[in-house]
Amino acid sequence: MDTQLSKADLHIHTVHSDGIMSVAAVLEHVARTTDLRLIAITDHDTITGALAARSLARAFGVDVVVGEEVSTAEGHMLTLFIDRWLPPGRPAAETIAAVHAQGGLCIPAHPFDRLVPSMGRAGLSRRCAGVRLGEWPVDGVEVFNASTLLSVSNTLAGRLGEALGLARCGGSDAHSLATIGLGYTLFPGSSADDLYRAIRGRQTRAGGTRWQVGNFLEVGRYRMREHWRRLRGRVVPAPDE
Repeated sequence: MDTQLSKADLHIHTVHSDGIMSVAAVLEHVARTTDLRLIAITDHDTITGALAARSLARAFGVDVVVGEEVSTAEGHMLTLFIDRWLPPGRPAAETIAAVHAQGGLCIPAHPFDRLVPSMGRAGLSRRCAGVRLGEWPVDGVEVFNASTLLSVSNTLAGRLGEALGLARCGGSDAHSLATIGLGYTLFPGSSADDLYRAIRGRQTRAGGTRWQVGNFLEVGRYRMREHWRRLRGRVVPAPDE
């Protein structure tokens, strides 16, 4: 692997799904307070936030990959380098084919986390045998997810990635500004094209630190406030993008 490595966070959520920060806030935070070279916005089952981030990215000096965390019938999957929305609920094999048809990449998210819908529980190990092979020809595996409560989930994902010869990727699963960059992917080069080639060529590494208690509490308090506002009929519009 080249000596020049850049850092990317490939798993970030905004107010367009269940994150608590606007797209503009994400970009400003990344530009001012992190060493991330690029990010992927991967809201649940929508690319609205990712497209907005891509349109604003130049003003902040941040490279953005359009992504989506798709709720397949067998679990959550990160899809990267896409241009068209992917509907939830379809079989994983069908979603993977649709992603590859538009030149995108597929990375099972938190594959062994038992607290969220994960593809590991649906037979990921036996259903994908390598890059673009098998029933589920995924391109990589999220071997480090900063939001997992049990570290063994990431350990198992790492073993799977190594056994199958897949690109090993990391992400923060950020839902708040403080969690952006806690998980990351290292890749040779600096551009989005370099990242794409690195994932395809299995030249990535993952790392980071897991969320702290305060991070979970911040997101939880926000969701509780929003829940009560909705119950009282006082829904607050999402921040301007």
